[in-house]
Amino acid sequence: METVLSRVEAGRPVAPEDAARADFYALLAALFHHAPDAKLLQTLAIAPPIDGGSTDLARAWSELAAASAVMDPEAAAEEYESLFVGVGKARVSVYSGWYTSALWMEPARVRIIEALAEFGLARPAGVAEPEDHFAALFDAMRVLVAGGAGRGPASLAEQKRFYESHVKPGVGPFLAAVREAPESNYYRKVAAVGEAFVGIENESFNLG
Repeated sequence: METVLSRVEAGRPVAPEDAARADFYALLAALFHHAPDAKLLQTLAIAPPIDGGSTDLARAWSELAAASAVMDPEAAAEEYESLFVGVGKARVSVYSGWYTSALWMEPARVRIIEALAEFGLARPAGVAEPEDHFAALFDAMRVLVAGGAGRGPASLAEQKRFYESHVKPGVGPFLAAVREAPESNYYRKVAAVGEAFVGIENESFNLG
């Protein structure tokens, strides 16, 4: 699962709402995989506002764009380091197993590996992050929603099964931890976008 912020391309047409969902997953994957560089910050700073739909997401998106316009890439890198890497112990764990597994992270990883294998997906050689890294989980959802990595989109039922089994249980506590961390400045805005988007996903899957 390669984390790349780009427009979604698939072998068959994807509905606009699914392309938008996949783009949000791609953005979250990119931002939790590494700190935003100058190009990504500039892209977010000039991103158009969200019209219609969720007011929470529109507000969070506007605040992220404003923060991106004044954020320095080096400061973003330092914040990412202090939040998710740290010396000795990171302030916020980026692994879903930390929030969901009573036996540390291995059981969560094993379940995710098995679930990805059912879709013909696996961690590429050379990718260091384990499968329960939230960047990897968001990127897996991107692929399931809009296709990629040599496969087409998954059905809504398949998306829901993966999301509810492997993303939903830990993503709320994870984003809350990011938002509440004292070191969180720019990433507080990222977490707000994530929480608003995840809220929409939860409602949509509940209706599906």
